[in-house]
Parts: sequence; structure tokens; C-alpha cells
Amino acid sequence: MIQITFLSNDNKSVSAPPNSNLLRVSLREKGGIPFKCGGGLCGTCKCKVEHGIEHTDSVKDKEKRHLSEDEIKAGYRMACQTFVNGNVSVSW
Repeated sequence: MIQITFLSNDNKSVSAPPNSNLLRVSLREKGGIPFKCGGGLCGTCKCKVEHGIEHTDSVKDKEKRHLSEDEIKAGYRMACQTFVNGNVSVSW
């Protein structure tokens, strides 16, 4: 199991299986990441991976429509498009 910490939700930490979708874990565990569509269309679930960015999969084309190159370099991702394979901490 991996640990996902939702920093903007009082540092709530939850366990999840490897290769978990960040938004789905947030929804299931009441992590609090804001969302509307859940499919990469609206950009509402933009969050910053504060720790553990190396444990996320590659940035998708849908994310590149909502995030600037500088934001991606700074660790921003769209939770609905991000899969996690190790411990991460996220804020929004």
C-alpha cells in the first residue's frame, strides 16, 4: 500500500493500492480535492504534488491543455489524470 496525504485537508493521510488514480482515492476517502467533470475536461482538480512527484505517472495531453509548462515543472497535476505508485503529498 502507498500513502497519500491531502495537505489542504488537515494533512489527512490515507492508504491506497499502487497505481491508484489520485482523484478516485480523494473521492473514496474524502480527501477533498475539488472536481467537477472527473475526465480531464474542466481542470478543476488541478493540484500540486508537494512531495513524491517521482511516484506519479507521466503528464497526459489532457493535462497540458490546462497546465502551463511552468506549472508542470513546479509539480502541478490534474488529479483525475494522475496515477500514483508511491507515497505522495498533495495540496490545492
